[in-house]
Amino acid sequence: MKQIKLIGILFFSLAIGFSSCKKTTKTELVVAEIPNIRVQSAVEKNVEQSNEITATVEPQDKNSIAPSTPGRIRTILVEVGQHVSKGQKLVQMDVANLSNQESQIENVKRSYKRTQELFNVGGASQQELDNAKLQLDVAQTNLKNMSENTFLLSPISGVVTERNYYNGDMYSGQKPVMVIMNINPVKIMINVSESNYSKMKLGMPINVKFDLFQGAKFQGKVSLIYPTIDEKSRTFPVEIKLSNNNNKIRPGMFARVTLEFGKEKRIVVPDQSVIKQSGSGARFVYVYNEGKVQYKPIEIGRRIDSDYEIISGISAGDQVVVAGQSKLVDGASAKLVK
Repeated sequence: MKQIKLIGILFFSLAIGFSSCKKTTKTELVVAEIPNIRVQSAVEKNVEQSNEITATVEPQDKNSIAPSTPGRIRTILVEVGQHVSKGQKLVQMDVANLSNQESQIENVKRSYKRTQELFNVGGASQQELDNAKLQLDVAQTNLKNMSENTFLLSPISGVVTERNYYNGDMYSGQKPVMVIMNINPVKIMINVSESNYSKMKLGMPINVKFDLFQGAKFQGKVSLIYPTIDEKSRTFPVEIKLSNNNNKIRPGMFARVTLEFGKEKRIVVPDQSVIKQSGSGARFVYVYNEGKVQYKPIEIGRRIDSDYEIISGISAGDQVVVAGQSKLVDGASAKLVK
């Protein structure tokens, strides 16, 4: 009898426990309220299609001046910062080897002349004459190379931008004796996105600014469009030439290049609606429709004041959530508030 009573008390206690759990669950459901949100319509506008790209100024041409073999530097004839002309003598190396080569070629010339005279009277064969001519050609080529490596000439007109040796130093081959740059015009290499490939044209005017010259604007032109697109970055190189008559712009300067492609109709949304996905650079918005929100990945363009240009992902008229996103998930119910 006592056992029956104990069993009854146990079942009664369990019944009370289950009842208590059910009440708690109902209470929790009441607490989990539908989040309040505010929305704003995505609109279509004419948006300026411009893109700023940073780059570094490069010389139009750059030449490293050095002999082909190590040797003694006798005289350096120009200094850093000096303007030089194409063909101007820049450096004189040791002339001993050149003098020896000049003496040798005189002997080769005399030998060839004797062989030619013998050939004319039948005293030498055609093969002997050809061999003598070959020796003379080789000696003349060696003399030319020796002369070019003894008196170093500038292959371009430009400015001396670097000097690594002094008179009397032994040229080791590790660094050039000096560097010459042509800095008028200068060039700027930029990488343009694949989507703008068809918009780039040769001769197209390009606006350039430099942080060093606050407020000043310079204009260059597209001088070269590379024919291939990089499969990893989806960009293609473009060369811009910039006139530099006063040599104000120098290689190595930081440049800001602005590409302008006119206006296009684009979807525009408030910047509060755009959310950056954690752990990646992807962006998304929540779109409200009939009491629920939907996750929409988007591709953004330029930031325009307090708005973002949207390249793809949503349409004009979509109600994007601008407040209350922290409590939202895809497909969740939401309540509009003003």
